[in-house]
Amino acid sequence: MQHAGGSPLPPHQQGRGPHAAWASAAHHPGAQQGPAPVPPPPPGYPATGAGPMPPSGPVPPSGPVPPSAPVPPSGPVPPSAPVPPSGPVPPSAPVPPSGPLPPAQPPAPRHAPGPPPPDTTGHLPLPPGGLVGVPAAPPASAPAPDPAATTLAVLLIGPAGAGKTSVAKYWADHRRVPTAHISLDDVREWVRSGFADPQSGWNDHSEAQYRLARRTCGFAARNFLANGISCILDDAVFPDRPVVGLGGWKRHVGPGLLPVVLLPGLDVVLERNAERSGNRRLTDEEVARIHGRMAGWYGSGLPIVDNSQLDVPGTARVLDEVIARAMASPPSW
Repeated sequence: MQHAGGSPLPPHQQGRGPHAAWASAAHHPGAQQGPAPVPPPPPGYPATGAGPMPPSGPVPPSGPVPPSAPVPPSGPVPPSAPVPPSGPVPPSAPVPPSGPLPPAQPPAPRHAPGPPPPDTTGHLPLPPGGLVGVPAAPPASAPAPDPAATTLAVLLIGPAGAGKTSVAKYWADHRRVPTAHISLDDVREWVRSGFADPQSGWNDHSEAQYRLARRTCGFAARNFLANGISCILDDAVFPDRPVVGLGGWKRHVGPGLLPVVLLPGLDVVLERNAERSGNRRLTDEEVARIHGRMAGWYGSGLPIVDNSQLDVPGTARVLDEVIARAMASPPSW
């Protein structure tokens, strides 16, 4: 054991340990420093410093240790019995040649991958491409198709004030199968800020919004038809712009779309336009100009209904008759 400085500790001396010196100084302050008194030994033990202890008595010598008994020598180990030689090993029975092994079957997957999920909306899958095909003409012996109970798509065309929206809503409300009404004017007015008002004139901005609304209507029509819901759309399509008008509807909905033109007289159109309000009401000059352009549908091959003398229910009944003829003999457009 060493001090913290590394020098060895002095050997311990009896009566001179640190406890002895500190105890004497603590109980007798100012007393002379010296060895601590040694307490007397207990009785029967020699006192310390009383001189040498007397020698004990002589220890008698122990007797001789008797020798251990001799271990008798062991005899020779008898040889083990000889192992008789075994006889010849009989040949094993020949293994008959097996036939050709069947080809190994690949392990069946734990979870067979199923077909990819179809693109669905609601509960019925959408058809690839989504365009409505041209309805096939029924056989000659088949009864005439019932337009009120058939899933189809109709495009109602006409000038402002022709009654397109009113007739389309009534016709959709009174069919025996689910039918939706899609108005292009309503979809165009989804644009609130920055709406291209048709009263401000036709420009690139208004035409871009018109094209966007038509694509939206076409997608909605295909979506309804894919889920078994008929639809009727209405728009003021001009015959002198086939690519922008009728051709665009054909591209977005499909060749199975059935177009029908509502074209009442100019006086009826002006009267109905005067009952409108907001941006749906046009000037008389604009109404007359649009009505004159719509006259180009005569001779186009499309069915035309003059509803000047018909109310909304009467026009809807005529529309059913026209659609039935168009389903029996689809127009080429």
